[in-house]
Amino acid sequence: MTQNPFFEIPQFPDFAAMTPELADEALTALLPACSAAFDKVEQDIASRLADGGATLDWNNCDRAVYEATLPLSDAWGMVGHLISVMNSDGWRAVQEKFIPLLVPFFLRVSQSDVLYRAYRAMRDRDAASPFLSKVQRRILAKSILGMEHSGVGLEGEAKARFNAIQQELATLATTFRNHLLDATKAFSLTLEKREEVEGLPDSLLAVTAQAAGGDKDKGPWKITLDAAVYVPFMRYSRNAAARETVYRAHCTRASSGETDNTEIIERILSLRREYANLLGYPTYADLNLSTKMAKTVQNVDSLTGELADAARDVAKRENEELEAFANADPRGTSLPYVPWNVSFWSECRREALYDYSDEELSRYFPFERVLEGLFALAVRLFGIRIEAADGEAPVWHKDVRFFRVSDGSDGRTLAYFYLDPFSRPETKSGGAWVNPLRPLDRHPDGAVTLPVVSLVCNQTVPVGGAGPVMRLREIETLFHEFGHSLQHMLTVIDLPAASGMEGIEWDAVEIASQFMENWCYDYPTLASLSRHSETGETLPESLFKKVLAAKNYRAATAMMVQLEYGATDMDLYARYPREGWSNANDVKEYNFARFSFTPQFAEDRFLCGFSHIFGGGYAAGYYSYKWSEVLSADAFSAFEEAGLDNESAVQATGRRYRDTILAMGGGTDPAEVFRLFRGRDPSIDAILRHNGLRP
Repeated sequence: MTQNPFFEIPQFPDFAAMTPELADEALTALLPACSAAFDKVEQDIASRLADGGATLDWNNCDRAVYEATLPLSDAWGMVGHLISVMNSDGWRAVQEKFIPLLVPFFLRVSQSDVLYRAYRAMRDRDAASPFLSKVQRRILAKSILGMEHSGVGLEGEAKARFNAIQQELATLATTFRNHLLDATKAFSLTLEKREEVEGLPDSLLAVTAQAAGGDKDKGPWKITLDAAVYVPFMRYSRNAAARETVYRAHCTRASSGETDNTEIIERILSLRREYANLLGYPTYADLNLSTKMAKTVQNVDSLTGELADAARDVAKRENEELEAFANADPRGTSLPYVPWNVSFWSECRREALYDYSDEELSRYFPFERVLEGLFALAVRLFGIRIEAADGEAPVWHKDVRFFRVSDGSDGRTLAYFYLDPFSRPETKSGGAWVNPLRPLDRHPDGAVTLPVVSLVCNQTVPVGGAGPVMRLREIETLFHEFGHSLQHMLTVIDLPAASGMEGIEWDAVEIASQFMENWCYDYPTLASLSRHSETGETLPESLFKKVLAAKNYRAATAMMVQLEYGATDMDLYARYPREGWSNANDVKEYNFARFSFTPQFAEDRFLCGFSHIFGGGYAAGYYSYKWSEVLSADAFSAFEEAGLDNESAVQATGRRYRDTILAMGGGTDPAEVFRLFRGRDPSIDAILRHNGLRP
């Protein structure tokens, strides 16, 4: 049994040995084994309850449940991780086989009446005579509410229906994601003639030629819907017909044929409404927000309205100016201001206004240099050391790097992380994310497991012998995900349920990530990331000033887009269906009209690719990005107030940030954590100022 890498998974999983066949074997054995282990824990807890509950404590209750179920949840977590980074038919088959088997098991744990009564008994005993720590108390309160949200109080037909809904939702979310990945992979446009790829930067020509098995200068070139190709193609290509074809394919992904998500969306919305009602909540949004900082739909609507009011007039003006620029036709291209030309015209105008291109800028940022600069910033701010440890742990792909994080003062190893930076559209999900693989965990015997996290991006793939360079947006994404990773790695909470990112309210979890993005517009930091790929030159301050001036180019429009997505999400889960909205797409159209000033594409089926709210964890929670950004901008303003050129003040503020926002994890209410760092409640002033909407 120990030969199977999914059994007794060590600190660093043997990813190289993990196969779908071995995962199937392990899960088949672990399911009954963990079920039997939980039976024993439940029996022990029941006997303690029968004796009045006085002997119930953290180790024989919460910890015992964690250890009984960990072998199964750990193996299943590795399957989920590998599906996201090495997707294949084999991994999908494992997922599809075991979802119907594992959902009932985890529901059984979360619906255990014995465990629920034990948690309540511990809570009541602690209230009368405290014996739990503050962190344990918070975990316990969250566990009780979580079990209630998992249907522990339901009986009979209601409970059976609730469980059936959970089973179906798990399957639907997986199907939604797979449909989107398959639809993205299914489309490509091969261009044969040099004039058909006019305007594309050399890096994109190289990537698309490699994908087509061609030559960078002679072709052919394969255009795909992978974000690393799609985004720059729409921005730079002067081939309007090709742009229209690619745009239409992107906007209608997973909306027809065998990968159609349309009915899945309606079914997910219906099932979530139903199970919220079973739990006594009027809408799924009300259920979801009961565990968030925002608390109520009204509070979310209020922030959305406040930010939209600040951005709306500016966004309208931005788009009027862009349309006027397009109509003036500065390039003599006779391209109308239609949806598939907006990115192209936006880039043309940005280059005209600020006199530099993203392609030109990217040459200053070799990937390895950016990593060095990012790590140096973390050392400066947080007093840590980051060292390459490649070869010390198995990896899942040859491009994956491995690093060790230590405390800068005493050299103690604090954590480890994997970095999987490059796009692999055939096997890797789009976007960027972190996956906490190991929490900081102090075992009852005193042994400590250190945090391990995977940091996954989809930046442009290096081609040939050229070293990879990064666009500014890719740098921001890397900083963003590294912020998440730091919160997982620098935690001081050694209880898994509140360690690192675990247990943090969903609308606060983006604070640490968005905070890091701000450093991309600090000249000493950005300069430290730079070394021109040909000349070795550091980013000139004159070019940085152009970048800084361009930072808020169409920033109000970008804000309105995010508010549109958040409002659509909230309407779908708080107010749909209602009169005038016959389907989910009507809700999207309604909010497009409210928040957008760009041309509308009638056939757009954005929701069929909105994996965040149908295939991920952002249902009735997409607003979290802006909610967290308010706090992260305010947090960065503490460094601005200290003086970014005042090194001792920056380091002191960085240490305070580490000791609060990064260290305290899910063990303390995030509003309290923010007040400990900032000395007051958050304000929207900084986010408006950072977006050029307030002096």
